[in-house]
Amino acid sequence: MMRGSRRTFLNLFCIVWLPLLLKAASSSPLPRGSDPPSPALPSGLYKGHTCVGCVLVVSVIEQLAQWHNSTVKAAVERLCNYIPEKLQGICYLLAELYGPHIAELIDREMNADVVCHSLKLCKQDPGQPLCHLYPPPKVGLSTAIRKAKRIMKNSKDLKIFTGFSSVCAFPLLANLCEKIKYVIRNKLPFEDFDGDKFSTFPTLRGYHWRGRDCNDKNATMYPGRRPDNWDVKSDSNCNGIWGVDPKDGIPYEEKFCKGADSQGVVLLGDSAGAHFHIPPEWMTVTQMSAKSFANLPMAFTDELDWPQFSEITGFLNSTIGGWTDSLYLRLRRRNRCNHRDLQNISQNGGSSGNLLYLIKSLARNQLLDNPAIVIYATIGNDVCNGNRDTLAHMTTPKEMLSNVVQALRYLDSRLPNGSHVILTGLVDGRFLWDNLHDRYHPLGQLNRDVTYSQLYSFLDCLQVSPCSGWLTPNETLRNLTSERALQLSNVLKEIARSEKFANFDIFYMDFPLRQTAEEWRKMGGEPWQLIEPVDGFHPSQIAAALGTSITWQKALHEWPQVLGKENPFNDQIEAIFKDQGGH
Repeated sequence: MMRGSRRTFLNLFCIVWLPLLLKAASSSPLPRGSDPPSPALPSGLYKGHTCVGCVLVVSVIEQLAQWHNSTVKAAVERLCNYIPEKLQGICYLLAELYGPHIAELIDREMNADVVCHSLKLCKQDPGQPLCHLYPPPKVGLSTAIRKAKRIMKNSKDLKIFTGFSSVCAFPLLANLCEKIKYVIRNKLPFEDFDGDKFSTFPTLRGYHWRGRDCNDKNATMYPGRRPDNWDVKSDSNCNGIWGVDPKDGIPYEEKFCKGADSQGVVLLGDSAGAHFHIPPEWMTVTQMSAKSFANLPMAFTDELDWPQFSEITGFLNSTIGGWTDSLYLRLRRRNRCNHRDLQNISQNGGSSGNLLYLIKSLARNQLLDNPAIVIYATIGNDVCNGNRDTLAHMTTPKEMLSNVVQALRYLDSRLPNGSHVILTGLVDGRFLWDNLHDRYHPLGQLNRDVTYSQLYSFLDCLQVSPCSGWLTPNETLRNLTSERALQLSNVLKEIARSEKFANFDIFYMDFPLRQTAEEWRKMGGEPWQLIEPVDGFHPSQIAAALGTSITWQKALHEWPQVLGKENPFNDQIEAIFKDQGGH
């Protein structure tokens, strides 16, 4: 693909990516197992996410009309105008198809639940409850839906619409779909001309996820490798340090980085590690403008993750609130020879089981590359799932032991000698319900009609809850989920205590939720601000930054050998090479 055609490609990509994102890149837990995840979720899960998407969009349209005192038709047009040009085409297509029907039903005072059920974007399976986000209408939800369906009965255009599931059948899009599925399945950069697993393109698993490649036409030049001939003629490891000092003829890489304990940082994780985030401005009509949606294409092509701001591998200043602090940035400040040596190998829904497949996308050559600090952090999905019998689908201690030991053995066959692995325990997710359940969700703030408790129940009913065990009013179930999480954390703790590996030492630390909350309280913050406002489940940007500080201090005091020594030449490196080519 020619670089000049990127804009055309991205226009097509955004059209195709939307349905595949819903089907394969949601933050809901993925099926367990070491096989590659299918780019298509089970039909029930897809239907659930379609229903959620419909209810969210219809709610926003209804609230836009209310806030601006406009017609529903004008609200639809306003929303499409807010969306970036790349996606306006698909917005207007949907507006043409659904807009008149949504307007008619809202004008008859039918809420988003009723609208989406009548449009058949929310469906009630036989024997299953009727799922809804809002309080039911006075006449009852079933009665209101039947009335709405009678209104929609004669709509020919809705009957012939087959939805996005068949978009990949179009010949012009078939090849593009396959490439998108490749990114989803393998978690490798979409644009990687030399095949070294590093890219010069930011999203689609590019340099937001892994250090930016400095030469995408040469597979021997990439972040994290040991310098080739001390990088006399070129920057083989992309850290921005190369050439020869004219004063003494010594290569800069040799002078500044030899014996400096250079090492990279690798995260093996889940949606928390990838930093899943849906901007609240996307559904808060009182703040909504074209600026609110400027990051929409980037967010979609990064799977609604923001690894560039994350706790372990973040490297850019946050644009989503809070601030960026990361293990990578601190390692870079400690030794500027570590520049760009980062890999965020995480996925939404990642668990100890499916991480066994994901880990194969690691880019590390045992003979040619520097050691690495690997953070193993699947903090929730081994106990989190959207199943109604959630306890039966949790990872057992025996399975956890097997999965993690297999992953560590794989790392031992790939990591250079002198590496380090830190196992992070599971979070105690009771914190979520305790601090959010009676607060209003961004979607409910205008009319004070949607709490997090309602959102959790809606997602649970659709079986797309990110965690049925913790996001529930059932206190017994919340306690049992935390009990299993503690059991799995103890498995990790025992592995760190008893297992030995040839190429790395291994450590364990509890997930620092309690310390993070205490630190935030000292700063004048509230506990709920540590949780992502839209999904009510993931750590927020503030929590990520505070977590970095706690992890760093623990390593500095208990395992200083993991962090390596401070490079005495940092100031000279900065004076000569400035930002070292940036990120």
